[in-house]
Amino acid sequence: MCKYIKPIETNTRFVILMHPKEFKKTKNGTGHFTNLSLDNCEIHVGVDFSQNDAINAIINDPKNASYVLYPSETSINLNESTIGSKDKNTVLFLIDSTWPCSRSILAHSPNIASLSKVSFTHTKVSSFTFKQQPQDYCLSTMESTLCVLELLNQHQLEALEQKSLENFLLPFEKMVNYQVACV
Repeated sequence: MCKYIKPIETNTRFVILMHPKEFKKTKNGTGHFTNLSLDNCEIHVGVDFSQNDAINAIINDPKNASYVLYPSETSINLNESTIGSKDKNTVLFLIDSTWPCSRSILAHSPNIASLSKVSFTHTKVSSFTFKQQPQDYCLSTMESTLCVLELLNQHQLEALEQKSLENFLLPFEKMVNYQVACV
């Protein structure tokens, strides 16, 4: 699938917090694809990030405005509001795991749980056809990242070409097609 990956450069820094169970999966590495598809992205594997020096350095850096993509009653809906500021670097933490494991990461990582939460609304249906989503609104990490990129582009926090956004999911789509063909 790597031949379909065309990395794009973003102003936003993406930090993927990958649950160890997700890290071990080779059949559906949407977090890995997301990392490879964004130049300004990195992956950290674990459950408890509260004592992680690299993560805490990002969060505590006064030059950064850090957020976590996670729906909640108090989350900033990117369809309605923007994030970041002109004088700070926007950092968006993405949790790559199942919903129960995501809750576990937040429960074990108060530094991440205390960040302002970001969400979005959409009408898309996940293309992850060989993996059942718990709810209709649930998307893979890569699909969610594309929604965020599109909204950040609308808010002019990013200046991404439409073509790069249109091709962002290509490795994911090829992976799904491959998996379906194997069944």
